[in-house]
Order: sequence, then C-alpha cells, then structure tokens
Amino acid sequence: MPDNPLKAQINEAMKAAMRAKEKERLGTIRLVLAEIKKVEIDERINPDDTRVISILDKMVKQRRDSIKQFTDAGRNELAAKEQSEIEVIHEFLPQPLSQEEIASLIDEAIASTGAASMQDMGKVMGLLKPHMTGRADMGMISGLIKQRLS
Repeated sequence: MPDNPLKAQINEAMKAAMRAKEKERLGTIRLVLAEIKKVEIDERINPDDTRVISILDKMVKQRRDSIKQFTDAGRNELAAKEQSEIEVIHEFLPQPLSQEEIASLIDEAIASTGAASMQDMGKVMGLLKPHMTGRADMGMISGLIKQRLS
C-alpha cells in the first residue's frame, strides 16, 4: 500500500487502538475503514489519499448533521458520541485552512476564472474544491464566494 499512506496510517491507528484497548476510538476507526472498503468494492478502485480525504470529510459532515438532530431532540448523550467520532476522524484529515488562507484562495480562484457574477460560482467552486476538501467546510466556502460575487 505505498500508494496510499493515509489508509496505511488509519490501519496503524486501528492496531494501536486495539493494543491500548481504546474501545470507542477503535469503533470509530473501524467505521472509517469500513467506509473506505465500501468505496473500494462499489467503485472497484483503490482510493488514493485525495479520495480517502473526501470520504473522511463526508463522514464528518454526516456526524455534524446527526449532532444537530440529536441536540434538537434532546439526545445529548448521542450528540456527544457523534462529536467524539468527529474528533477521531479529524486526526486523519489535513490541517484546516486559516481564514486568511481561505480568503486568499477564494480571491485567486475568482481572479483566475474571471468570475464576475453568481453564474460563475460553479467555475470558482470547481477550482477550489480539490484544494479545500477536508480542510474547510465547503458550505461556508460557498457562502463566502456568494458574498464576493453578489
């Protein structure tokens, strides 16, 4: 697996969690590996690090949605479990971008695509997504681009 260091890192973390008998952490890491395996089987590919990051990003997004629903329903113990899963998943994601880095990447993308109105938003998002997946909330990025283009 030298072509996929992130997946290897996750496997090593699973082994470490097993040895340390960290039951909750181990459960989350197994969920991550199961999701990666599902993509491998469904798409008949060996996902590269970029694909693994997008899988992890999707898992974080799902957990954020669940936290909101659990909190609204008064199920704080379930929301806390989802939050602890997010923390474990974040260990494998790249460092988040700072607000300054995000602003500068958005400015560069708008300049390089020549975006002038909301009709050009797709071009800007298409350019930014590969650089920001797993490093920034794409919903927030979308909102920032809308502000700049409107």
